[in-house]
Amino acid sequence: MTFSAGLYQHLSIRRFISETALIAATILTLPLARVGCASAAVAVASPDGKLSIEFELKSNPQPYLPGERIYYRVSYLGSTLLTDSPLGIDFKGAPPLDHDFGVVSSDHESHDSTWETVVGAQRKIPDHYNQLTVALRERRPPGRRLNVILRAYNEGVAFRYYLPKQDALDQFIISSEETAFCFSRPVSAYALSLGHFDSPYEAPFRKVTLDQIKPTSIVGLPLLVQFPGGPSMALLEADLTDYAGMYVAGIPGFPNALMSRLSPPPDRSDEAVKGATPKATPWRVLMVNPRPAGLIESNYLTMNLNPPCALTDTSWIKPGKTSLFWWVGHYPYPVSFQAGENMETLRHYIDFSSQRHLEYVLFDDGWSTHEDIIHAVGGISIPDLVAYGREKGVRVLLWMPWTAVDKQLDEAFPLYEKWGVAGVKVDFMNRDDQEMVNFYDRVIKKAAQNHLIVDFHGAFKPTGLRRTYPNLISREAVMGLEYSLWSDRTTPEHDVTIPFTRMLAGPLDYAPGAFRNATRADFKPRGDEAVSQGTRAHQLALYVVFENPLGMVWGYPESYENQPGIDFLEVVPTTWDETRVLDGEVAEHIAIARRKGNVWYLGALTNWDERDMELPLEFLSAGEYEAKTFADGPDANTVATSLKVSTTSVTATGKLRIHLASGGGAAVILTPAGH
Repeated sequence: MTFSAGLYQHLSIRRFISETALIAATILTLPLARVGCASAAVAVASPDGKLSIEFELKSNPQPYLPGERIYYRVSYLGSTLLTDSPLGIDFKGAPPLDHDFGVVSSDHESHDSTWETVVGAQRKIPDHYNQLTVALRERRPPGRRLNVILRAYNEGVAFRYYLPKQDALDQFIISSEETAFCFSRPVSAYALSLGHFDSPYEAPFRKVTLDQIKPTSIVGLPLLVQFPGGPSMALLEADLTDYAGMYVAGIPGFPNALMSRLSPPPDRSDEAVKGATPKATPWRVLMVNPRPAGLIESNYLTMNLNPPCALTDTSWIKPGKTSLFWWVGHYPYPVSFQAGENMETLRHYIDFSSQRHLEYVLFDDGWSTHEDIIHAVGGISIPDLVAYGREKGVRVLLWMPWTAVDKQLDEAFPLYEKWGVAGVKVDFMNRDDQEMVNFYDRVIKKAAQNHLIVDFHGAFKPTGLRRTYPNLISREAVMGLEYSLWSDRTTPEHDVTIPFTRMLAGPLDYAPGAFRNATRADFKPRGDEAVSQGTRAHQLALYVVFENPLGMVWGYPESYENQPGIDFLEVVPTTWDETRVLDGEVAEHIAIARRKGNVWYLGALTNWDERDMELPLEFLSAGEYEAKTFADGPDANTVATSLKVSTTSVTATGKLRIHLASGGGAAVILTPAGH
């Protein structure tokens, strides 16, 4: 089939490319033919042999596109998932690098190792893949060179472009990529339609067919794709370094195909990436699993595609939970002082964190001006608050807008370390063009130099950088619970969608834990009063279901006083040794078990549908366990705060039966008997 020129008018790609039908052939593992000879397909398979990604130079049947063009294909269990999908790079002021190639060499290699995370959903990470590198050279002058690198893991496949150092291509400007994703049959997807590039990724994932994704669309990643009858696939990117973030859009006339779009800087739409050779692009990643829940267990794949940890000492990087000073508002909580942006209120939050065994307190907007993040305002003294927190066993985090960080980075971060601040929350970037991607890089490196953990808000999706710099402890890039202050968009259905979508890219700072809960009928946005949709048990379960090494406790301290469930928030960890997804369907329900040491924590969620779940406990070790369950109370369908706490004995051979109310959930602590 041939893509129409209209696509490239929309995507700033300046000419036709074409895709021929998939030729049934035996996948070869021999090197490709050398320059000047016809080439055959070559493939690399995953270590377990289930997945393969195949590369081929194919002669274009159209007379206006002479020579051979680059295509790749992806198969799973012998079935084609992606048919011939073209590759190429467009340059500003230079011919495209996409056809008329000869093969210089093709090389296979394998890798098998295990590494350990500093914080994350799983402590030991397998890094096992087979790789194929195909080196190409243009047949026509000036003979520019391009390598295509393809990897196959058991969890998915990935590929990237690499431009070697060469006289024929030194300085360059990339205007776009010709990276296509041509699905072999009609599929459905859960798409994050953003509408513009300057976005904080705060929108719902909606179920669509690919023909509903238009050429003018700007769909963010991850993109979850479901093939009829299976499997499930997720499209992501990894190792986004000194490059523009990738989105996807539709292709007119081809309902089962998508094309990449690179995020341009605000003032130069045709200059997505400036660089010089040698240069590697980010990895384009396709996770594959028979079931969507299985993708969650392998969301470490993007980390594997990033360089190893760059820090020699990570002992100072501490996960934990934090109270959040932001919604002080004007709600009439019974306190003996005037609540607001003042020392009394900030000490009050430190006291709350200390009493509830939370490791941190986060001072959000208000401690400084948006232009100056060094000199605090209104009589607030950060050094005094840090000292007070130290006495209470609580460490301080500071919020700041990115524009001020950009201006005062070299002065501010060393000062924060001198004060004893533990970390920073940087906000409002709302872009992922090359310039902004490089800003993230500067911030995380400077923060590491000054022993500061980082939480990015108003951010783009994770791409695995946390492996290289584990002080990048979390980021937002999600429509979080704060939206319930002014809208009804953060529903229980949203909560059981994002584990299968956004969370595939990595931790998400959703900020759960609201203890003012409302049923579907009773909910309405209430401004400064933090109220959530769904039950109290639903909020507790989010701390297990959502991966976030920096767990927010959402609300004013008095909203937790003498409330059932606070004892669960006090003990639930935020980093894990092992993760198992027990059950789940996108937008319907999910159950996840995570282990810390010898204790397991289980979280189960449902959408607005009331349901019963029967969960196998095969992940437990031998012997009896005490299961302490925080479940929806018998009247939770009408009283969302209703919580029932019970304790029973279970073993690995049994099942845990729980009832979830409408918008409900359950949180369970499974402790070996006698501990």
